[in-house]
Amino acid sequence: MLSWALVSALAAATAACGGRQDTASTDTGGEVTCEVGQATRVGIATGNNTGVYFALGNAYAEQVNASNKNVQATASETGASVQNIQALVAGTYGVAFSLADTAADAVNGAGSFTAKQPVAALSRIHSNYTQVIVRKAAGIKDVAGMKGKRVSTGSPKSGTEVIANRLLTAAGLKPESDVQAQKLDLTKTVDGIKDGSIDALFWSGGLPTPGITDLLTTSKDQVEFLDITPLLPEMQKINEVYQEGAIPAATYQTPADVKTIVVPNVLLVREDLDADVACVLTKVLFEKKTQLEQANKAAGEISLETARKTSPVTIHRGAAKALDDLGAPK
Repeated sequence: MLSWALVSALAAATAACGGRQDTASTDTGGEVTCEVGQATRVGIATGNNTGVYFALGNAYAEQVNASNKNVQATASETGASVQNIQALVAGTYGVAFSLADTAADAVNGAGSFTAKQPVAALSRIHSNYTQVIVRKAAGIKDVAGMKGKRVSTGSPKSGTEVIANRLLTAAGLKPESDVQAQKLDLTKTVDGIKDGSIDALFWSGGLPTPGITDLLTTSKDQVEFLDITPLLPEMQKINEVYQEGAIPAATYQTPADVKTIVVPNVLLVREDLDADVACVLTKVLFEKKTQLEQANKAAGEISLETARKTSPVTIHRGAAKALDDLGAPK
């Protein structure tokens, strides 16, 4: 636990410092060799420190560092998807974790983005499960029942906030006025549910999410999941990437599987990232999958079979070379 706390503190400090976290070159358009000949720093934008992005991002950085002497990566805690893409385009980071719906908004210049963003994908990775939990004492039976309640919609500029606001709208509510929105990271959200200052939470994350495990372990009898799948048809009108899924009962020791809405995740880079760097980063993702799974079981979903399924975000040409070499289906 001391080790994990140290990692969290260092990552938070890195994020707080601001400034450019990577020195990766701009792509020159030559042949992709997957060889990086000069020292290159790559910053990885993850998410909240009790979420899967953070766990996998730190493990991924560790494996990149162990695999290539000239490419050194550092993962940082962030607000997640929207913020990650903005920082990626600004050049603060070289790699960004993102929900596929937010990534689609970015390349289409929709949602939180007023213009098309110059990003590409290394690969599709694990899926995020929309986890909506309420305090039983709040008497909330569905999303529409959150009217007037204190609801955590996630960190500002996060993929969770995007999905939360869309679900509230799909349920006929105005996110800005019909709920008492608390824009908090997962750690503060879980604390608020525990002490009764928050009635409900939205969280989009892989399975298991450490923060949700903590909540369900310590407050199991006081909270419950909501089935949000009745809102799926409205969500699919916004983006077809939203699909029905289920949180297995064994994940959080719930009485039964919890039906929910699932969204894939993608690893993003800038369109102009040096192709050899992109190739190296992509190969590490698959060649070190076993080590990533040790950090979080969600990495088990990373697959060559689905790697290229990132539409409408295009695969970076360096990543395409890596996936060809690894035998990924086209």
